[in-house]
Amino acid sequence: MNVWHYLALGLACAGLPVANAQETPSGGTDSAPARAAEQVPLSSPDPSPREDWTPQALFEHVVERARKLADGDYQAPQSRLPAFLKELDHNTYSDIRFRPEHALWRDDRLFEVQFFHPGFLYDNPVEMHVLKGGRIEDLAFDPGMFEYRGESASLKEKVEKIDPAKLGFAGFRLHYPVNTPDYKDEIAVFLGASYFRLAGRGQRYGLSARGLAVDTATQGGEEYPAFRAFWLVRPEPNASTMTLLALLDSPSVTGAYRFDVHAGRQTVVDVDARLFAREDVGKLGVAPLTSMFLHGENSLEDFDDYRPEAHDSDGLLMNTSSGQWIRRPLSNPPSLNVTQLRDTNPRGFGLMQQDRDFEHYLDLDAAYQRRPSLWVEPREGDWGEGGVELVQIPTERTIHDNIVSYWVPDTPFKAGQSRHYRYRLATRDATVPGETLGRAIRMRNGWAADPGQAEPPPHTLRRFIVDFRGGELAGLDASQPVQADLNVSQGKVSDLSVRPLPDGDTWRAMFTLDPQGASADMQLSLTLRGQRLTETWSYLWNPDVL
Repeated sequence: MNVWHYLALGLACAGLPVANAQETPSGGTDSAPARAAEQVPLSSPDPSPREDWTPQALFEHVVERARKLADGDYQAPQSRLPAFLKELDHNTYSDIRFRPEHALWRDDRLFEVQFFHPGFLYDNPVEMHVLKGGRIEDLAFDPGMFEYRGESASLKEKVEKIDPAKLGFAGFRLHYPVNTPDYKDEIAVFLGASYFRLAGRGQRYGLSARGLAVDTATQGGEEYPAFRAFWLVRPEPNASTMTLLALLDSPSVTGAYRFDVHAGRQTVVDVDARLFAREDVGKLGVAPLTSMFLHGENSLEDFDDYRPEAHDSDGLLMNTSSGQWIRRPLSNPPSLNVTQLRDTNPRGFGLMQQDRDFEHYLDLDAAYQRRPSLWVEPREGDWGEGGVELVQIPTERTIHDNIVSYWVPDTPFKAGQSRHYRYRLATRDATVPGETLGRAIRMRNGWAADPGQAEPPPHTLRRFIVDFRGGELAGLDASQPVQADLNVSQGKVSDLSVRPLPDGDTWRAMFTLDPQGASADMQLSLTLRGQRLTETWSYLWNPDVL
């Protein structure tokens, strides 16, 4: 199916995500001294010492721990951080830097792990453990792993006086030499709630993934599940794959996660998620992605900004179970809007940064043209009937993540039930494997008045252009009878036409839309003698932006 369901407009935005990827502090820790694991109430897989753990056996124990947690009442984590760490501002926290010589597995294997200092927004440290040679070890906080620079210099003596057991780590990041053999690049970071970011070769962090989304864009406000504990499985010295396990907890859901991280040109993560409902879940968001879109080629708002565009992602792409490719450009709406594309067992979906041209951004620092796309490929589990939901939230600053997308299953997730989802999450550039049709590379819209018109129409009468390139369109002769297949949920369409552009590879569809006072959801593709040549461009036009 290719029908977007328009769900909501103007909902309260309380509780929606605000932290943006480019604002993530770069400080962290490097290595942590290991000590024999002690029993801890939250995450200890076995009260008795063992030296024969395998990654899969440990994962099954984490699954069982999540199951047991769901049987009991939720206990919110109680931060034991002193006030001076909780009250750090962004700049001071960013001055706490990791010392590379302390990296876990430093100069011992291709993967290295560095850890983030607790404080600022991260006042509930996560438990960190390592599986090494069949034995589980805790990772202990040590202030010597960090360099307290600039505004954070006065914190060093205070931190050294605190019991390390009350501190712990805020999160961690993985390093691997994906660009050159002499430098270990940061390819993944897990920091805050269930958020994590990935970057491939030549890329910079942009959008985020999450373990789970609960009640996003609902009147009651969003619930943020959080990873409470991690187990890092020590890889072989020359391995390009590393496994880590995580325990997730929240008021309504618990979960056990296995992440198999594959380093290379693209950073690929195979995710195995086992979920347990502690309470009835209003809206379950599986494989959520979170990004930022301030303004782009389709924006009509007047931003006081030297950059022609500013966004981490510019579109949602979906490959349906029937093999249809649908692309919906992102927008920064005047009020919250939520749409959903219905399907059963989708082949894939993701938030894309299709535009890789620096000239379209002109930002040397943010380098938006190097931000990754993230593609979700469902493998097995309880996907079934449901929809890919897209949430777009109004924002005036790039520090706010205002785009969210995830899979919402139709079947309610009730207290006492369990779910299993397996999927592959991969960084991409402009395209994903298997995407061979022509792509919608550009769109514009403007007032449809004719020059010099004595009685011009209202500004709500819009002229749209959508340019397609690639696939069978390449080199297609201008005499070929290419046609536009356009469906509009609301309003009246006129002057629909298709024409080739001078480059000989790009074809333009043009039409005029009178939305007649309501939001219009549009789907457009190009065909030749009944054969589909392009993906489906899908866009929601809201007259309220005028």
